[in-house]
Amino acid sequence: MDSADKACQNKGMRFKIPCKKGLSLKLAGLILGLLLSLPAAMVQAEPGQETDHALFWSIQKNGLPAGYLLGTIHSEDPRVLEFSEEFLDKLRTNEVFALEMVPDSNMLERLAGYMYYPPGQSLESVIGSDCYAALEAALSAYHVPAEFVSRMKPWAAMMTLSTPPAQTGFFMDLSLSLRASGNGLEVVGLETLEQQLAFLENMPMPMQLSLLDQAIAEAGQVIEVHDQMVDAYLENDLQALQKLSDEQLQTVSQGAGDYFVAEGIHARNHRMAETLLHQLENKTVFAAVGALHLAGEEGLLNILRREGFVLSPQGSPFSGMPISSR
Repeated sequence: MDSADKACQNKGMRFKIPCKKGLSLKLAGLILGLLLSLPAAMVQAEPGQETDHALFWSIQKNGLPAGYLLGTIHSEDPRVLEFSEEFLDKLRTNEVFALEMVPDSNMLERLAGYMYYPPGQSLESVIGSDCYAALEAALSAYHVPAEFVSRMKPWAAMMTLSTPPAQTGFFMDLSLSLRASGNGLEVVGLETLEQQLAFLENMPMPMQLSLLDQAIAEAGQVIEVHDQMVDAYLENDLQALQKLSDEQLQTVSQGAGDYFVAEGIHARNHRMAETLLHQLENKTVFAAVGALHLAGEEGLLNILRREGFVLSPQGSPFSGMPISSR
């Protein structure tokens, strides 16, 4: 985190991660990371969609600038927080900053409410004592209070284990929203919390339990997989990132993979595009969404193209990184 990011936090700006109502900074960061990484490893490449490599694009329509579209990675890795001045200048030129969800305190508290069963209902009663004991062991590195673990829903426990333990709670998406707000951009969400969580809340319970079993079994690999994704992301190559995601998708059942792609990716892409198109009608917009929402026939790049926008690849957003814009 650089001095600009620290200054944004110290000024108490409205996107500061809250530490109230029992949420520690790390726990709030973990919850935010869970929300932002929902589809990160569940997107499958589609035939014929292998030409878009860049992660950062300018948007034009009728020959006029309309904004930018950035594929992000939901990570605390310091390398994805070191933005170049050229990139930050492009961010500042816009009127609106749009991201998947605005990470304010109200959203985080409501998200926590969805993640947990009401009093009197326990996770152990749903998954059994043996599975619950294995889950407690797998979650020990996350420092989640026991009272939270005991009431987690299966999908929330599964998604928690799919991301590395939060160290700072300061993710790339949050850093960008702070910078945008600090530079006077209007910050908007492309989805509501309820829209984003619907496919997890509605996931059939047998699928939730199967994915939770797999997440527990593979808990020791999550940091390695995350680091591989960050390394691929920093190469500014969407296809390299896509390849890693495809490999991860092969480890889940066909039914689970199809469900995540249809409900967690394609449906969300079209919802986010609808909001983004509305914003683009009369404002310049800098949009930042998970990188794997860009790819494919139903990805944001091709949805915008079908609406008459011209997208041009830009160089890496980061200082000292490759500037390839294939």
